[in-house]
Amino acid sequence: MEMKFINIGFGNVVSAHRVISIVAPESAPIKRIVQEARDAGDLIDATYGRRTRSVLVMDSGHVVLSAVQPETIVNRIADKEESAAKAEDEES
Repeated sequence: MEMKFINIGFGNVVSAHRVISIVAPESAPIKRIVQEARDAGDLIDATYGRRTRSVLVMDSGHVVLSAVQPETIVNRIADKEESAAKAEDEES
């Protein structure tokens, strides 16, 4: 299986296969998840001091903060899958 990475802003990437969900940080339950991850040492802050716009929950239990909108990250995943499928079709 090929490793696919997603750019989450400022040159930071995460493995596409390890992402469980990408959510906005405004709701109380998500704020609680972020605080619990911070307390447990499982929080990765990739915002570079910018405002947190999306929270990525990973299958390892880590929580990643990003300054990029959730929709933008989802579009990047879709674009990557589209280009991979196109390349596969061209090879056949």
